[in-house]
Amino acid sequence: MTDIAILIPKLQSALHFAGEQVRATVERYPGFYPMYTRGGKWKHEGEPWTHWCDGFFPGMMWLLHRRTGDAWFREQAERYTTPLAPRQHDREVHDLGFVFMSTYHHWYRLTRDPKLRDVMIQAGKTMGLRFKEQGKYLSSFVAPESCFIDIMMNVGIIFYAARETQDAALRRVGMEHCLTTRRHLVRGDGSTAHEGIFDLTTGEFLRESTHQGYRADSSWARGLTWSLYGFGTAYRYTRDRRFLETAEMNADFYIDNTPPHGVPPNDYDARSGRHQQPESSAAAIAASGLLDLAAFTPSRAKSRLYRDTAFQILDTLTGDAFLARSTPGWEGVLKRGIYHIEKGLGVDESVMWGEYFFVEALVKALDLLGA
Repeated sequence: MTDIAILIPKLQSALHFAGEQVRATVERYPGFYPMYTRGGKWKHEGEPWTHWCDGFFPGMMWLLHRRTGDAWFREQAERYTTPLAPRQHDREVHDLGFVFMSTYHHWYRLTRDPKLRDVMIQAGKTMGLRFKEQGKYLSSFVAPESCFIDIMMNVGIIFYAARETQDAALRRVGMEHCLTTRRHLVRGDGSTAHEGIFDLTTGEFLRESTHQGYRADSSWARGLTWSLYGFGTAYRYTRDRRFLETAEMNADFYIDNTPPHGVPPNDYDARSGRHQQPESSAAAIAASGLLDLAAFTPSRAKSRLYRDTAFQILDTLTGDAFLARSTPGWEGVLKRGIYHIEKGLGVDESVMWGEYFFVEALVKALDLLGA
């Protein structure tokens, strides 16, 4: 069991370091939205694959401002968040939850400015346009017949917009997508498929697939944690027990199959090769999602297990093997993340979603511990 007396100063120190790295990145590359490092450096030539990460850097600033009260973080958060507004109409990606819940949602909670709320509502409505009645799922950016497990992390903005506008049809879109994902992409043991392929005419589920995992039928770690966190969020908005049960299945698979230190391999089914390397961003997502689940589950034993596992993950991630503090010249916060192994993008590097969810988990843990 993690020693809380030792953990608290580690978490505080890691959060301070994250703030220092954010400041340095703003000063070094003003106006730049990082995605993944190359050799520990943020600004480089490299394929983005899809345009989904711009909310995470200002999102870190919002979290740091809330935790520290430092006006500089708020000033920069507003400066980096404001240019994202046109993307409330972006129909090219399935990631509007990532873009707006990490930015405008924090901003609105701080100010209650209705104009900020309106941006999120429109983003949720735009996201809902991806819904396929045949198949009852939100399509990925790859193709209309494709449904990614990642979309579970973005369906929350649909539930948000539906709640704020009392739009029953939009809420149904979110519900149907979650139920379809639960039925076809979450397996009986709690593991997950990365992608599902559907027949566009009949809506029939055809097969599992993957872009970033070891095999179509394997369990890509980040996809699992997107599901764990995403179904917990769906439960928060709907209070539908099926979604909580699914998040708990994902959490139990994570706990049962991840090494004791808490950081999974890129894919759980790889027995050799590059997919065995650790994936710190998946661990950061899991830590944040598990802290939410610890509050949601009615089981006292599970609540303690989920909380303790999150603390163990953070204890590991704040050590020198993963935190970049002792790595000279490294511009990110959390090392050993992976973006896309098959494309060779951001492998064993810092990745922006890993940075954001790591900081989010640090803030949640410190709040929970009253530190």
